[in-house]
Amino acid sequence: MRHSTIVAVAALALAWTSAAPALDYPTRPVRVIVGFAAGSGPDVLARTLSAQLGADLGHQFYVENRPGANGTLGIQVVVQSEPDGHTLLFSSSSIVPVPYVYKNLSFDLVRDLAPIATVGILDGYLMLVNPATPVHTVPEFIDYAKQNRVLYGTPGVGNILHLVTELFRIRAGISLDHIPYKGASEVGTALLGGNIHVMFVTPPSVLHLVKEGRLRAIGYTGAKPFPELPDVPLVRDALPGFSVPGSWGMFYAPAKTPPAIVDKLNAAVRHALEVPAVAKVTRTSGYVPDGRSAAETAAFFRQQVEAAGEAVRAAGIQPN
Repeated sequence: MRHSTIVAVAALALAWTSAAPALDYPTRPVRVIVGFAAGSGPDVLARTLSAQLGADLGHQFYVENRPGANGTLGIQVVVQSEPDGHTLLFSSSSIVPVPYVYKNLSFDLVRDLAPIATVGILDGYLMLVNPATPVHTVPEFIDYAKQNRVLYGTPGVGNILHLVTELFRIRAGISLDHIPYKGASEVGTALLGGNIHVMFVTPPSVLHLVKEGRLRAIGYTGAKPFPELPDVPLVRDALPGFSVPGSWGMFYAPAKTPPAIVDKLNAAVRHALEVPAVAKVTRTSGYVPDGRSAAETAAFFRQQVEAAGEAVRAAGIQPN
């Protein structure tokens, strides 16, 4: 009896010790690193959620942009930070191919990050052309590419949008020449200026350009039409069986962050997504709210990284 009492007390003490860091968290402003440029899709989501998290948790959550190298510069900042929940990463799914396209990373994506919560799931990307390009549909684009040299832009070698475009190229049986840029906004500028012919992109950052007629959306890679542009046809209707990984936004902490803090942040993010002003931003961007726990988020992330590896190999993208 005495032994069981001691064991029970010890277990209670351990549980209290594990939970203690979350009781007062956060104790100071929280830095949210975004590995992409200000004004990008991930940046907009990060700022929207961070403002609500700050209001709910009592300390400012402020965004710091560290763009470059497909988000790896931002990841490096986070994995080298103290695992106390006061430096977080927010990223889109663009980072999942990173382990397969960079040879000498200073971190392990799965080992060194603790996924916290998904902000939402977006099942596809818009396929955009400059309106001066004489194509209005995916079949017309494929025919055009078979007769002309076509340039496409992405935010860099190994970026998820590079992967998506290469999978499209292979499935369509065409040749496309890749022009890498430093960020999605630069790719959009190049497309607007006619320096490239086509790009795939998550919808939020380009919706206004499409609606204004400055860029033409000829396809959407999702399983169903994008709600804000319901008349844009699905790529799979022109290429039966075509399927690519979707996109999502996710918060991460450094590995070894106390699980109680990760769980507290997970609950805070899930609550923030229910606030009408936040929900409006995510809904307009096409993201479907996601209610996974921290453990489920971690499992989802591992699965997505593994799937990205398979897609990189299928696309024939070589590590550099």
